Amino acid sequence: MPLHRQTEMVGSSYSFCHVYISFLLVAMLLLLGPYSAYSSDQKVTVSLYYETLCPYCANFIVNSLVKVFEKGLISIVDLRLIPWGNGWIQSDGSLSCQHGPDECLLNAIEACAINVYPDVNRHFRFVYCIERLTLEGRHNEWGSCFGEAKMGSSPVDCYNKGNGYMLERKFAGETARLNPPRRFVPWVVVDGQALQEDFQNFVSYICRAYRGSQIPEACTSLPSTIDSFEENSENSVCYAGELNNSTSFRH
Repeated sequence: MPLHRQTEMVGSSYSFCHVYISFLLVAMLLLLGPYSAYSSDQKVTVSLYYETLCPYCANFIVNSLVKVFEKGLISIVDLRLIPWGNGWIQSDGSLSCQHGPDECLLNAIEACAINVYPDVNRHFRFVYCIERLTLEGRHNEWGSCFGEAKMGSSPVDCYNKGNGYMLERKFAGETARLNPPRRFVPWVVVDGQALQEDFQNFVSYICRAYRGSQIPEACTSLPSTIDSFEENSENSVCYAGELNNSTSFRH
């Protein structure tokens, strides 16, 4: 075969391969597009610092924070729950909680659930259940939440092995490093910005902080600016330093 003919065939094959590879790349981008739009580096980090038996934390979780799971908002949110709140560590290493030993127990149990079941869709159901019982004055029935959340007893095993205590020490350290310092709970931080008294307006802050292109329905109907807020009454949060049947706890 003449050399020029061989050269034409090689060039033709190269062009075909180039076109085919380009086609595959475009197809992959089209297929991955909807998923890559919600990549973790574009998600807005929302951290809630709370304590399990503060009624205002329970009310916020049950009646407000649950909105994260509505209208597609969770697709752009990395939700973190930190159950420590206004607790403190005694000089002997024991933990004290603002609302007594039951709160220390439930803080540790929820910490274990979050650790054992890192998928927020799973552990939030458990946390939601306990906080709903708190609002109803039935927090001692927290054991029923394992069934309601379709969760095994692994969080209890975690607690019994002392891991709950260690997780609480970790959360205590994270809470102590907050800047500005936490003054009360619930304390909400959106992408590093403490919302302070404006925590009920967290959805607007999430939507404003989001930099991706796939806007969830939860954000499309919100105003482009965050309106001024009315400060919460002094009884709508649990302030640090207030004592309410606090008791030391050590596992």
